[in-house]
Amino acid sequence: MRVLIADDHGIVRSGLRLLLERQPDVEVIAEAADGAEARDIAVRERPDLAILDLKMPKLTGLQATREIRAQAPETKVLILSMHDDERYVAEALAAGASGYVVKTQADTDLLAALRAVERGEPFPAPAAAGELTPREEEVVKLVAEANTSKEIAAILHLSEKTVENHRANAMRKLGMRDRVELVRYAIRRGLIEP
Repeated sequence: MRVLIADDHGIVRSGLRLLLERQPDVEVIAEAADGAEARDIAVRERPDLAILDLKMPKLTGLQATREIRAQAPETKVLILSMHDDERYVAEALAAGASGYVVKTQADTDLLAALRAVERGEPFPAPAAAGELTPREEEVVKLVAEANTSKEIAAILHLSEKTVENHRANAMRKLGMRDRVELVRYAIRRGLIEP
């Protein structure tokens, strides 16, 4: 996997490079100190993955993500941020990022995120997963077990509309678009057996 690292702090880039280059199948092909440079390198070099800091000079991580996804659609993007906030996660995924990693957890989460992206799966920040209400988690579990909204409504003694609202809220919080992604999430969280 060919990787581009973009962060306006040299020390962060160096740390990420060290972490990534311990992986036998990962090669850091370039570093960038701002979003515009990251976009230009991504468009020119077509890395498999661009790891972008959320807050950078010239173009933010989100702006660079949109431009990279438009001009080099084969390049996946991971956003790295200090912010452990579901709104940023949702914005990153809406901009076209495949994942979002909080910097304070990068030592453990970055490689997991990289592998998830490699498999074509989104990587929500752990905090986003913790944002689901117990009821939303129940609905996710039942959806993942292939129950219809009508069946879930009967099981949980709710209206179908309420079930659909819980499902929509959970999917929005997790940055997911379809049932397949919900199933993968439910398996990862141990809600259902693979």
